[in-house]
Amino acid sequence: MNKTLSTSLIIIAVLVLAGSIFFAGSMYARASAFGPSMMFGYGTNNNSTYGPGGMMAGQGGMMNGQGGPGMMGGYGYNNVNLTPLTLNQAKAAAEKYLANLDNSDLKIAEVMIFDNNAYVVVKEASTGNGAFELLVDSGSELAYPEHGPNMMWNLKYGGLNHQYMMGNNGGMMGMMGGSGWDSTIPADVSAEMTVTPEQAIEYAQKYIDTNISGATAATDVIKFYGYYTLDFEKDGKVAGMLSVNGYSGQVFFHTWHGTFIEESEIQ
Repeated sequence: MNKTLSTSLIIIAVLVLAGSIFFAGSMYARASAFGPSMMFGYGTNNNSTYGPGGMMAGQGGMMNGQGGPGMMGGYGYNNVNLTPLTLNQAKAAAEKYLANLDNSDLKIAEVMIFDNNAYVVVKEASTGNGAFELLVDSGSELAYPEHGPNMMWNLKYGGLNHQYMMGNNGGMMGMMGGSGWDSTIPADVSAEMTVTPEQAIEYAQKYIDTNISGATAATDVIKFYGYYTLDFEKDGKVAGMLSVNGYSGQVFFHTWHGTFIEESEIQ
């Protein structure tokens, strides 16, 4: 091998290595900017509905992220040693998040406290529709977008609209396009959902009957842009939460909340 060819090959190898390092660094930086939970922890069951189980299942799955915030973990799975938030603490964290968005039409409508985290419903004052859902970490008292349907199915405030997903800080969800990964959801935010609230309750109850013995779906659903969210009860107490796709009827089981403690609706 002559000296010129050898030198060229060395230069090419160095350039390839430098490019690889740059790409890895860029992806790490984007993941860091995105913050909580790129891989959120949910899968599909044998009924083609979202819920417990699957490779990314929230409890015991391959990427379940038991260690707190991170690209493949999210918050809320390992908070057993933390004191649950109060309603006031959760509300204050959500208000701080909304202040960064500078949108006067958004308001806090409901706060629920669980032993793993707090859950917050944000609605539009002008329409009364659900805008998006937040979680509040018990340790840091920071609010962040709830994973699952809130990012995958939300036509107006999820997916490409990562201004709302990240509180104006940007992130990776916008790179993934659209309102998530479900091809049944249209791109038009004004598209009428083909699943009615009554049907959403029926689909939720069918899922519960198959997967959660003795539980009953709530009859009051919150309508978001592209899906519904509702609680379910067991033994007369809130036992968890489900979301139902407004176009396909797929049911998604929120696995990350833990045990319900208290709630407050805010007028």
